[in-house]
Amino acid sequence: MPHAPEPDEDDFDARPPQPVFHVEQALLGALLLDPHRLGDVTGIAADSFSTAAHAALFATISTLPPPDPAEHAKNTNWLDRVLATGRGQARGLTASYLHTLVQVCPWPRHAPAYARMVEAEHARRRLQTAAERLVQTVHDVSLPHPVQAVLAEADALAAVVDDIAARFPPRAGVLPRTAAPSPLVSPDYTEAVEEEQLLLATATAHPADIESVRWLLPDDLTLPLHAGLWQCLTALARRCEPVDPVTVLWEAQQRGLLDGGSEPGEVLHLLAEPAGSVEHWGERALQRSLLATADRTGRRIEAYAGDPANTPFQLVVGARRSLADIGAVRTRWQHATGTVPTPRPRPAPTTRAGPPTTTAAYNGRAARATR
Repeated sequence: MPHAPEPDEDDFDARPPQPVFHVEQALLGALLLDPHRLGDVTGIAADSFSTAAHAALFATISTLPPPDPAEHAKNTNWLDRVLATGRGQARGLTASYLHTLVQVCPWPRHAPAYARMVEAEHARRRLQTAAERLVQTVHDVSLPHPVQAVLAEADALAAVVDDIAARFPPRAGVLPRTAAPSPLVSPDYTEAVEEEQLLLATATAHPADIESVRWLLPDDLTLPLHAGLWQCLTALARRCEPVDPVTVLWEAQQRGLLDGGSEPGEVLHLLAEPAGSVEHWGERALQRSLLATADRTGRRIEAYAGDPANTPFQLVVGARRSLADIGAVRTRWQHATGTVPTPRPRPAPTTRAGPPTTTAAYNGRAARATR
């Protein structure tokens, strides 16, 4: 098969073309050879293609009336119209490139299979883009309401997953083989540590208020020591035992929290400086946990989608499991703030129908898991 560079200079890339580029060439070649096969191609649109030139060609083929098969076999009139129209959308298209597309198509009758491959690659790119937007939103310090913005992006990401699932119904639940990215250190790490210390000290001074923040879990706290001390506080309060810095220290020793090198005097000092309210610091910790969870989820899905070896089925399974993490924290956030926002409507698939599946269930499953 002869190699053909991308015809549009806007699409130029110094790297070798990816496999989907050659798939797109084969599909376009099939449609140029046998325009009537366009009726067998479903699930894709012009924006499903990886280059502007290929998108322009597909859009042109889709809009021009198909030629008479007998006439098409004898002359190039229809191909000339395709070229003239396509040049209006993508610079650099030439008759020689159309000839190349025809030459590199192995079997025009395989056009539906080629289209399915193009659709799968487009789904992967869409998922990667949505995950990137979620991560960018988490780190956008200019947002006045970061939690609401992040949850909106999580819903948008879930909608993309739903659409992919409708197009590619999952088979047996095979997780992506891609390794999850390493956790990032939060840029507000110092602030988080200080606020968690205030939370622990204030809860020690006002143990009756611990019951009001049942939605806060140890894993929401940044440091393992802080998570362990919160477990100590909640355990003492649940058992209706006296709570003060000394009793918390003793509980910490019983749980092995001091084995990691923490000095008893440091723990006592940490617990002896309350300020503000338990609910305020708890909500701050939960908000930070929600944003961190969204960041991890977005980067994990981004890594899944960035690995071309993962099939659409694997992407759906991996993305839904990852989104369930956001759903669990989201439910607790709603309990903490008393807000239950109206779910955003999910758009129906535009070009391919499939079995009704929904990632909206990730919120419901997560809510049941926290009861």
